Amino acid sequence: MPAHPVCCATKSLLILLLAAGMVLSSGSRAYSQPSATDISRLLAEGKELQKQYKESEALAKYEQVLKQAPGNYEALWQAAVLSVHIGNRYTDETRKAAYFSAARLYSTRSLVVKPEGAESNYAEALALVNQATLLSARGRLVAYKEMKPYVFKAVEQAPKWADAWQLLGRWHYRVDHYNPLERAYSQFFLGGMPGSASTPQAIEALVKAHELEPKKIQFCYDLARVHLNRGQRTRASNVLQEAAQIVPVTSEELEISRRCRAMLIQLNRKMLKQLHQKVKKTL
Repeated sequence: MPAHPVCCATKSLLILLLAAGMVLSSGSRAYSQPSATDISRLLAEGKELQKQYKESEALAKYEQVLKQAPGNYEALWQAAVLSVHIGNRYTDETRKAAYFSAARLYSTRSLVVKPEGAESNYAEALALVNQATLLSARGRLVAYKEMKPYVFKAVEQAPKWADAWQLLGRWHYRVDHYNPLERAYSQFFLGGMPGSASTPQAIEALVKAHELEPKKIQFCYDLARVHLNRGQRTRASNVLQEAAQIVPVTSEELEISRRCRAMLIQLNRKMLKQLHQKVKKTL
């Protein structure tokens, strides 16, 4: 008799979470000190695999490090970020949840190791916001409130880190665009709205991310969308034209590139129509 799909999904979730927990606890049972050379080698291999866009293999390397040295800061925050990236590739919510929960385990542990670290704070904010996508409306609001200090700390500690600026920009924009019900719920049940969020600051943060890494197509996409939502068509067009010159490498980048091109085509049509209307008025 075939296994029930829900049962299988639940088992996969438990297996992944148990694996993450075992990785973090196994080092305490070791009888000998881990070799610094082995750890350095594994970390280097993990970084090299990331450069080759082999994120699952890179995660495995960092997990090997954590089996030997469960408090290794680099391995912890990298494992958190990679778990989020990998989880986002799945459409199945159970698998997503498993990876996002593992990411949260790693990020929380990295904060224990280095509370003021830019990377640990970024990893925690990233894990929180991605977990929020699978939560109830209340859970999402709580997550956005909780992530604020972490994303602000990440930017404060690493002002040249584009990924941190992008996450900050997304936070500003999402919170500033709470609907009336979300605002009321936050005010009455969550101790108030997360303060200081604004769309101008979202644009500023996303522009900063784009300036720091102009060849990252995700940054172009995020910035162009905000410009469009603000009615800033010329600025959006300029960013989308830059995106059109970026050669996608991964399947995710290819999809974002396709979206950028579709946005640019639609925007050009609207701008051309607007130009024709202006010309008609002058005749």
